[in-house]
Amino acid sequence: MAKKNTSDTVKVVTNRDHLQQRTVQSRILTIRDKQVVIDRDLAEFYGVETKALNQAVKRNLSRFPERFRFMLTKEELSEVVTNCDHLRSLKFSPVPHYVFTEEGVAQLSSVLRSDKAVEVSILIMDAFVAMRRFLSANAGMFQRIERLEQHQILTDQKVEQVLQRMDELAPAVTPEQIFATGCVWDAWSYVSQLVRSAKQRIVLIDNFVDERVLTLLTKREKGVSATIHSRYTEQFKLDLEKHNEQYDTVVFVQLPHKSHDRFLVVDDDVYLMGASVKDMGTSLCAITKMEMSPDVVLSLV
Repeated sequence: MAKKNTSDTVKVVTNRDHLQQRTVQSRILTIRDKQVVIDRDLAEFYGVETKALNQAVKRNLSRFPERFRFMLTKEELSEVVTNCDHLRSLKFSPVPHYVFTEEGVAQLSSVLRSDKAVEVSILIMDAFVAMRRFLSANAGMFQRIERLEQHQILTDQKVEQVLQRMDELAPAVTPEQIFATGCVWDAWSYVSQLVRSAKQRIVLIDNFVDERVLTLLTKREKGVSATIHSRYTEQFKLDLEKHNEQYDTVVFVQLPHKSHDRFLVVDDDVYLMGASVKDMGTSLCAITKMEMSPDVVLSLV
């Protein structure tokens, strides 16, 4: 039976030919305002398992204060995984992950105890230096970008305030409305008001839907359910999956047969729509509030 290796020596199989500085620079992250490399990438550079690298560090923990190595929070790891495609496999990792600063990488060479480990550590530290030079040389550009982003945030906030004020001043939703050909904005605005007025649920029965319908449903209040009864298409299924990854879920139900008319259920009200939501206003159409219960319509779908 093979004996468990209890020494601090970890075999390094990577060499300079396989590890280019450009590759290393692409793996340097900025977390807590520090330039760091995650343990997974360092293990790859050194040619060892991530677990083995962290175990070697653990046996020499006094050499790695928090300014040399720190554990990522769940939120930080999630952000790293989102921004780095090659780390997607860590999304559901049950073990904690650590990042190392330049000083931490320097200490690794003494912990791993190998000539190649020293060589790799030097290459990684050179990448840190190159990254600092790049950031310093382009500091002015980064500051301008940050100012532009702040300006864009303020602009978005002002636009949102204007739109909110427009909603407050907009006339109340009427039980019926007709739109002349070309009145696309008027029709869209009217349906948007219906969606915003929902307190419990929204159900759309429409043969033809696309991503514009999903955009419309993002206007509903938090906690309001949304269901679409429509015909299946691969493109809409893909759009729906992407939408549901970011926003409150919209449920899709395949229509078992064609539905000639379009209906919009808002809480306990039913609206008969003269055109598909995506086409409202492109030609003469009307929206009419019906007297019947939503249960009657939904039972016939």
